[in-house]
Amino acid sequence: MVAQTKPEFSPDEYLALEREASAKSEFLCGGIYAMTGGSPQHARIAASVIASMVVQLKGKPCSVYSSDLRIASANSTLITYPDVSIVCGEPAFHDSKKDVVTNPVVLVEVFSDSTEAYDRGKKFTYYRTIESLQDYILVSQKEPMIDLYSKEPNGTWRIQSITGLEQETAIDVPSIACRLLLSDVYDGIEFAAVQDAGEDKVEA
Repeated sequence: MVAQTKPEFSPDEYLALEREASAKSEFLCGGIYAMTGGSPQHARIAASVIASMVVQLKGKPCSVYSSDLRIASANSTLITYPDVSIVCGEPAFHDSKKDVVTNPVVLVEVFSDSTEAYDRGKKFTYYRTIESLQDYILVSQKEPMIDLYSKEPNGTWRIQSITGLEQETAIDVPSIACRLLLSDVYDGIEFAAVQDAGEDKVEA
């Protein structure tokens, strides 16, 4: 967690600092929290998800973004950098700088032991306030497992879990009509070698 000179920052104060910073930080409920770099396994899994989505969405009105894109929840209570974001149609922005998007349809987080509780808990609580969000995907980096949270018409969220590396093991993402094959997502990953180094850890 970065040093704070006052008890609470506004979203705009955070963004003024973040736009000048050399390293990424996350904004959560008035606090600013430093984000550390991810492991090679984390980066490779995220890149594989992006590669799969880009191919499947070619020619469709949806764009796939890496973790360089900032996403804001409703009321900007959370401003962060999801591992993968998908926006369909024109992006909506937090302000005139046009570098914080507020209308993702799909968000993806690749989690470790140190981030799983946060990604499933507090972070997802604020992600759910994003009106446009339809699917939230959690990808494990310690075993071949993907959890998909999908928004139902009544506003509740349904979870599907799938594990394994068999050739046809896949999970369908309904909002963008895409399929993630676990053998593609985890291509080249040696699970015995995955060590949790606390990547992307946020303490809040």
